Amino acid sequence: MENHDALERLISAEQDERRRLALFLHDGAVQQLSGIALMLDGAMHSLEKGEAVEAREIVELALRQQRAAIRELRDLSFVLEPVVLRDHGFGPALRALADQVAGSHGLVCDVDTDRAAGIGETASIALYTILRELVDQSVRRGPPKRIAIAIVQSADGELVATVVDDADRERRMRSLEEIEERVRQLHGTLEVTPATGTGTEIRVTLPAHTARR
Repeated sequence: MENHDALERLISAEQDERRRLALFLHDGAVQQLSGIALMLDGAMHSLEKGEAVEAREIVELALRQQRAAIRELRDLSFVLEPVVLRDHGFGPALRALADQVAGSHGLVCDVDTDRAAGIGETASIALYTILRELVDQSVRRGPPKRIAIAIVQSADGELVATVVDDADRERRMRSLEEIEERVRQLHGTLEVTPATGTGTEIRVTLPAHTARR
């Protein structure tokens, strides 16, 4: 019964993720592209009337909207399949994620992976996904001014990843439950504690046999 409930929660989490991506595309890039099409129609109409200056202004605005849509789609592509993770490994991928989050949201995102050199390929993909979701949740809840991500691997291979932020401690518990279920599938644990001062620390621990996979 417990395994059945876990599977149901995992399926629900996957459905929620697909729904979130569909809403992101519909409310973001699709709306922007629709607006660009309307602006270009307006520019064509202005040209037909001989109003070249007005047409140029409309096209310039459409170009700005197009570049914004490209950035959003590039960010989504990075989230779905980070090429740097496949080509360069876990550490560079996590630092690239931190740079992307910092640039998009105007915050400081520190990463320390120097003490985690023995993560297996499967574990690195799973842990990267979990950390990405924790960071995304922190940004949506806050946004924070600073996020710190650290990975430590013990001598026996146990892996501990922490995400600390200085945002309000109120959590979207449903989101945390979904992430906890992903951690449990890897035979790991997730702990949430108040950070020193303000904010929250989330600790994900994976056993050695999972970390080496």
